[in-house]
Formats: sequence, C-alpha cells, structure tokens
Amino acid sequence: MEKILYPDISKRKEAVKRPNKPETELGDIVRRIFPAIKQDGDKALIKYTLEFDGVALESIEVSREAIAGSGNHLPEELKSAISQAAANIRKFHESQRETPVTVETVKGVRCWRENRPIERVGIYVPGGSAPLFSTVLMLAIPAKIAGCKEIILCTPPAGTGGIHPAILYAAYLVGIDRIFSVGGIQAIGAMAYGTETVPGVSKIFGPGNQYVTMAKQIAQMSAGVAIDMPAGPSEALIIADETCNPAYVAADLLSQAEHGADSQVMLLSDSETVADRVIGEINIQIEALARKDIAAMSLENSRIIVMNSIDECISLCNEYAPEHLILACRDARLAAGQIINAGSVFIGNYSCESAGDYASGTNHTLPTNGYARNYSGVSLDSFIKKITFQELTAEGIANIGPAVEIMAAAEKLDAHKNAVSIRLKDLENSQNTGK
Repeated sequence: MEKILYPDISKRKEAVKRPNKPETELGDIVRRIFPAIKQDGDKALIKYTLEFDGVALESIEVSREAIAGSGNHLPEELKSAISQAAANIRKFHESQRETPVTVETVKGVRCWRENRPIERVGIYVPGGSAPLFSTVLMLAIPAKIAGCKEIILCTPPAGTGGIHPAILYAAYLVGIDRIFSVGGIQAIGAMAYGTETVPGVSKIFGPGNQYVTMAKQIAQMSAGVAIDMPAGPSEALIIADETCNPAYVAADLLSQAEHGADSQVMLLSDSETVADRVIGEINIQIEALARKDIAAMSLENSRIIVMNSIDECISLCNEYAPEHLILACRDARLAAGQIINAGSVFIGNYSCESAGDYASGTNHTLPTNGYARNYSGVSLDSFIKKITFQELTAEGIANIGPAVEIMAAAEKLDAHKNAVSIRLKDLENSQNTGK
C-alpha cells in the first residue's frame, strides 16, 4: 500500500486516482455480447456462462423447490443472523415511506404527488468466490416494501452449476421465487432485453465489477432500461487521526480490499505516525485472511496519504467522493457535517463499514467511482415512480388562466392558449347568463 506524504495541490488528483480499465475495452466486450443475447436468447446465455464462468448450464432458472429447501443446507446461526439483518433493513426502509401532501397553490388549484411501484425489477447479485447474499436483502426488501409486482434475481453459478444456498435462502426469506443462474454481462443483457426464460425488466439493480457496471450503462442507453446507479468495484476511504485505533483502521481497510482485486481503499491522516501504525497492523492482519491474495492485489491499487490537517483530509475526501467513508477522528460527528460527497458515512471508532454491509439497516448498494458526487445509494425511492396530480376547479382556472394565456402566447403556442381561453370563455358566458 503506497504511502504519500503531504502532496501539493497539483498532485492530489493523481494521488486518489482509481484503477479503471479503459472504457473502450469494456464497452467493446459488452457490445459483442448484447447483440448475441438479443438474437439467440437462452442459447447465448448458456454459451457465455460456459465461456466466462466455466459452467455448462443444464437449467437457467432455479427450481422453486431448490429455493424453498435452501435453508436445509445452512447452519441455524447463519439463518438467524440473516433474519436479524433482514429485520433491521426492513425497519430502516419502512421509515422512508411518504404520506402524500396536497398543496393548494392558489384558490381552486390543488396539486399533490403519489408513489407508484416499478412493476418489474431485476436484481443482480455478485457470486463467484464471494456469494453476496446480503445484497439480496438490501435490494429485495425495499422492492417488496415499494410494492413491485415482480422481482427477478440473476446471480452467477458456482463451479458445480448451482447457486450458493445462502443466496437462495435470503431470496426465499424475502419472497423472491424467480432466480436465474446467470452472471456478468450476460445477466445484465438478459434482464435488459429478455430471453425465452429470463423476463425483461424496467429497472436493473445491483453492484458488480467494471464489466457489470459498463453493461448496465450500455443497457440503459441501448435498451431503454433504467439502472440504479453505476455501482462498480467496492471502495472505502478512512479519515483517521491520533484518536483512532490503528488495528480497527487496518481491519476496515482490509474488509474492503478483500472484495476484489480491482477494489480500492484509501487512508487519509494528519499523522505519519498513525499511517505507519496502520501499515504495521495491515501487515499482521492480512496474513490471517482466507482471501489474502485478493486483498494484497487490491492494496496495490490503494494509498495512504498524509495531509497537513484533518480539514485538508476532508477536502480531498470530498473530491474523491468515496462509496464508504469512515471517520475515525476527533469530533467525528462534527466532521460528518462537512462531508458533501460520499455514499455512506460511518462515524466514530466503533462504526465499522461491515455493520452497514450487513445488518445496521442502511443500504449497502452505493455509488462508486466518484459517482457519489451526483448519485444516492439505493433506497425505497429507487423502486418507486413519483406521479404528480393536479385538480382545478372553475375558480382555479379563473385564477391562473390569464397567466397561462399570456405565457403561452409569448411562446407562440396558440393551442396551449386556446385550451385555457375556451374554458374561461365558457365561465364568462355562464356567469353572464346566470347559470
């Protein structure tokens, strides 16, 4: 993990550069696969699953019996933990429900907004070496609360062709019964265009690697399907001073580094002593990790940057716009008020990022790659369309009609003006005749 000391302003942008593959390379691969899926459907999914995952699929859709029986393959303590996490996630997202508010903008003109669920949504759950069953909870629970009529789930098959039972159990627990053994670019293409087996959806959710992220973005442009956000490789940034616990900081950095070789973690501090202690802890703790090799590759993309002050650290953090931000510094709550770009913020030495990944209740599907500057993480709103309504009485059209006529005439839209004028004239006539 590279240590950078007191970079001047001209070098700070380079210091927090992300390890991205060239977009043209990623896009070319996606554009090769998508047309095949549109043309060949399930046949293409089987072909690319064999090519990329090394699995010869016998069936694309998982049977409902396999989903219902998945809990038989899990220890009771894991099922209990999943249930506790689900309850917390449900409680937090239930709190995001809104009650429609009617506003009378002028006498006789009432306006309000109501929520409607997106009818069919697709959830992508990364699998492979780390089956992220927690993502099932994070996405399916708010979708259910929102009232989405159909939720489908795609996840890569394991080496044997099956899906990890924890993913199936989490899906069963929250009420998803359509699951497909398809991952990567081909899964996004299947949900975007639909195949004989996988239904096309209106919006695609879920994190993934850079290939999945690019596939989601191209699907949005070419298939007209919406996406939650460009959520690519996981990342974390920690701001720490001498009040931090270096062992905690190291553990949090490694918890993100083990996600994947293309993940990135950053430590910003105003103390070189803290930086060195954290490095020492990383070297100790990494040796005990089952995913040591993956974490080590991630650390090659990562940085420890020593700045002149915590204020400078916060400024650089806002420029980086991390997916996860941990504030392990003095007056962390106060520092949190200065954060304007971050997916999710963890305040204080005991607020480990793992809590948000699993069970605190907040959603862990968050913007990466700097998109926290302009995207929010997944919430109940992500599964909802907001429709506005207005109701005008005769008094209402009389009150705002003249203003509408003047504005429409100024824009040379005569039909717009006439839609008002014809009503105002009828009102005037009815008043003159006493009706």
